[in-house]
Amino acid sequence: MLATLRSIAMRVVRALGLVLLGFYGGFVTAAALVKRVLPSRGDAESDDVALTAIFGGAQLKSRARAFRGGSMLAWFGGVEADLSEADLAPEARMTVGALFGGVAIKVPSDWRVEHTARVFSGGVTVDVPADDPAAPTLVVDATVAFGGLAIKAKAADAAES
Repeated sequence: MLATLRSIAMRVVRALGLVLLGFYGGFVTAAALVKRVLPSRGDAESDDVALTAIFGGAQLKSRARAFRGGSMLAWFGGVEADLSEADLAPEARMTVGALFGGVAIKVPSDWRVEHTARVFSGGVTVDVPADDPAAPTLVVDATVAFGGLAIKAKAADAAES
């Protein structure tokens, strides 16, 4: 009886192992394909950016004169965007996705950030003190699963130094 139970348990463990291996293999293959299809675009002067970090990282320090937004995707990777020297265009909008990865965005202390986030086993932190309704506003729409998003204001005294 004990030998039969062990045999059944081993079959279940093997089947589960194969399913997990197949899931992981498919996930890695999908990430590699997405990395080819969605390359990063934009530089320090671009008003519209698309940053993609899949199994790696992407960084941006923007000095755009009319930053309109764009998209950021971190999939088993990380995106770091410093927008503290950028000027914001009206109706600027950023779409952020973090899947087993993280996105960190720095904004000037005089910006206002409005955000919506769909989060599954992850975290979102928005630490931007500007409450002035007349302040330039960046709208962030985020989807986070097993990852994180942090939006922080760069202190005014740090921006001057």
